[in-house]
Amino acid sequence: MKSASKTAFFCSQCGYETSKWMGQCPGCKSWNTLVEERVVTGLSKSSNRGSLRGALVAGEHTKPLALKEIDLVKQERCLTGIRELDRVLGGGIVAGSLTLVGGDPGIGKSTLLLQVCRNLSLVNKNVLYISGEESLAQIKLRAVRIGEFSDTLRLLCETNLAMVEAAIENEKPEMVVIDSIQTMFMDEVASAPGSVSQVREATGVLLRLAKGLGIPIFIVGHVTKEGTVAGPRVLEHMVDTVLYFEGDRHASYRVLRGVKNRFGSTNEIGVFEMVESGLREVENPSEYMLSGRPVGASGSVVVCSMEGTRPILVEVQALVSQSNLGIPRRQAAGCDANRVNLLIAVLEKRLNVPLGGCDAYINMAGGIKMNEPAMDLGIVVALISSFKNKAIDEKTICFGEVGLSGEVRSVSQPIARINEASKLGFTRCIMPEANLAQIMKESAVPKGIKLIGVNSVVEAIKAI
Repeated sequence: MKSASKTAFFCSQCGYETSKWMGQCPGCKSWNTLVEERVVTGLSKSSNRGSLRGALVAGEHTKPLALKEIDLVKQERCLTGIRELDRVLGGGIVAGSLTLVGGDPGIGKSTLLLQVCRNLSLVNKNVLYISGEESLAQIKLRAVRIGEFSDTLRLLCETNLAMVEAAIENEKPEMVVIDSIQTMFMDEVASAPGSVSQVREATGVLLRLAKGLGIPIFIVGHVTKEGTVAGPRVLEHMVDTVLYFEGDRHASYRVLRGVKNRFGSTNEIGVFEMVESGLREVENPSEYMLSGRPVGASGSVVVCSMEGTRPILVEVQALVSQSNLGIPRRQAAGCDANRVNLLIAVLEKRLNVPLGGCDAYINMAGGIKMNEPAMDLGIVVALISSFKNKAIDEKTICFGEVGLSGEVRSVSQPIARINEASKLGFTRCIMPEANLAQIMKESAVPKGIKLIGVNSVVEAIKAI
């Protein structure tokens, strides 16, 4: 049968397909996300089923295996030469993996991947960098700032995916970078580059190349104004690893967070600093985040959060002032604003703190985003400190989850948090009583730091 074209509507958020336009997507319930695109239909479903049935009759099918019949092969990983990136990837690059890197424009996605290409090329790895956005001269200008490159790095400026596929099959590199997936297009798909159909089909082709040839492929993805990767949500489900760059592109720091990883933990982060020669690793993020901390100022307290296996100390800042508005303002930067409103309600109900007529602002110093429940106690203490205008001892650290009854609940990995605080010179730690009992039972108390266990917010405020 001849191929025919038709018009369909796709959801730009989840990829849902429908024959008519609707205001709300039935798949993800988003409003005004359906876009019209032309699609090409090929053979009928009946003919496809007939050919598949013929293949099965001929015995061309895969036999299912029992779990005990599957042999485990240790995944060989290739180190990128950037320890922070290797940490987020779970120990290095896995052969045949497809990794998506997203982030705001100018935050450092292309710079980081070009640095990875440089490190691999210097150890005689054949690397292919394919750009659909920049010319070869533009890429070289960035490469000159980064440093010397080996001849094993090859550059290609191309947007036609058929040409890209042919180049990968001919060169057979040991790593490929696609910058970016929204610029790639296939002639078989009638829609424009960057559309839902083009992004989905292009990613499917790259996925088959990565798995079939065993080549790790990194693809750069643009993000929407909400901070998510542009294109259908199915794009994140197709790839093996999803990495997001966080932070303000005008600031010096960058946080690389793994939100999906089939080969490692999904909670790891890597911290970088943007310098003239590219992205530089920040080996001790806690010390970096606490630099420039004010001394003797109210509304400031240090809290320890766990990001994967890494404890990070962050300064929580609060500002509480009398409001002249009918509805007081509540703003939070770096944490969940709804969580802050909940904690303010707990203070009003359980501690009788009159915050109903006050503006309240919460900020995670350094611009890092933290949503772990262990930050609750630090936010509560910072709010009380600012409300009473009393400074907290600069050598005091706290962590713990706060419930609606005002109780302080235990958190995970307390020993790792305390050890990190002790390394940076903190001498007192306010923590949940349940965690303190666990540490005492294991006799794992580090020297030089006093541990104070609390069961409620009231006890924590008295201890502070």
